[in-house]
Amino acid sequence: MQRDQHTQPEWITVGALAEGFAADNHVLPGRDDLVGRTLTLHFADGARIEHRFGPQSLHWQDADSKTSGENIYRATSIRSEIYLVDFLKSQNQQVHSVSLILDLRQNIFTAVIGQLPSRADTQVDLFRRALAGDELTQVKARFLQGSIDTPPTADTARHLPTDELVGLRNHYRYSATEAYEHIYLNRDFYSWQCLQGVEQGLADTDRCHYYKVADQLYLFVWREKIVPTLGLVLIDLHAGRTDGKIFGYQGTDFAAPSNFPVGALAQVLNRTTHP
Repeated sequence: MQRDQHTQPEWITVGALAEGFAADNHVLPGRDDLVGRTLTLHFADGARIEHRFGPQSLHWQDADSKTSGENIYRATSIRSEIYLVDFLKSQNQQVHSVSLILDLRQNIFTAVIGQLPSRADTQVDLFRRALAGDELTQVKARFLQGSIDTPPTADTARHLPTDELVGLRNHYRYSATEAYEHIYLNRDFYSWQCLQGVEQGLADTDRCHYYKVADQLYLFVWREKIVPTLGLVLIDLHAGRTDGKIFGYQGTDFAAPSNFPVGALAQVLNRTTHP
């Protein structure tokens, strides 16, 4: 008697993932609260960038390099006076993801700058990267912090790294057709699996970062190694929902980026405490 063979789940591009997440989703609506405002971000290293918010695009100007630009942006707010501003920025012939967590309660910010690998970078296999002592993922993320409109001082608050999510096993419902599970293993790694949707059956363990923004509100960033992907969400355990985005390549030709919003209904399933 022939045994049934399980079908191997297929890895898909970020562009295909965006299509799967598009319908009947839990993405937060964009906000126009910042329209007409100018916010100057003072970075901890002394850099200063002015941001002027219009209805659809923001104009930025770097005070040191005198460079400037204008980009279409998306602004959302998962909690009062805390905004996620997200846009793509071209620099040195590369497209970077810029995500600003603007905390207007404390007049501080955290900026996450994401960069995808080139096609050549992805040709280096995981085994060789492991032997060389490199990270397995080639997706890069920089975390920059500072204050809004005034230079930071020694007493300026910051969004600090946290281990408060470690041990949680959470369920995320992104849309009527898309559901995932996250297990936060330690301060550097988490495991995910797709329970329902276009990636159903796929699972992996990837590099991640956690910052505490407010009570029961966390910035969670992950960097995938199989399909180059940067994910960024604010997780509000009090409200039971998330807000963020996923950044990667539209297709297999590495020609165009895909940067699409995501939001989920969040439920804590359990917490594991190791003896």
